[in-house]
Amino acid sequence: MARCAILLRGINIGPHNRIPMAELRALLTQDGFGDVTTHLQSGNVVLSYAGSPEAAARRCEVLIKERFGLEIRSVVRTHAELEAVVSGDPLPEAAAIPKGYQVTFLEAAADPGIVARLAAVATPEERFAVIGREIYAWHPEGIARSRLALLLSGPGLKVTATARNWTTVTALLSMTG
Repeated sequence: MARCAILLRGINIGPHNRIPMAELRALLTQDGFGDVTTHLQSGNVVLSYAGSPEAAARRCEVLIKERFGLEIRSVVRTHAELEAVVSGDPLPEAAAIPKGYQVTFLEAAADPGIVARLAAVATPEERFAVIGREIYAWHPEGIARSRLALLLSGPGLKVTATARNWTTVTALLSMTG
């Protein structure tokens, strides 16, 4: 069985889309996934599966809908894919401030016009790079008021996406190994 990280989009942020991680781990284990663990409360699930990573993510979405009544989309990455994300880091200086450095994981490749849209909203201090199905973004002035971070978290990407800070990205890499 292979391991992957399923990144749930938009759960346990404020009072909406609340999913207790212990209940989610139990639900996924009961459904036959192996070695189910979670990281933090923000929808990072690492598990073993027999099928494709995409099938594991879709099954997780169905189980969440059935058990919690929530329509939650997810993005999935294997250990090898997470390893490529970390080793291919285009902004290594940003990792020194991991809370302000995020990777947005996309379900599919970004729209070709996204770079121009991101550049239009980024401050002069912010940096970003689009590589495959990931967008690396450094927000040295903070994420909360960043227009770039807002664009990266909204429907403007035209594809399911979810962001994780660098500390979480490296933790998920360790957990899937």
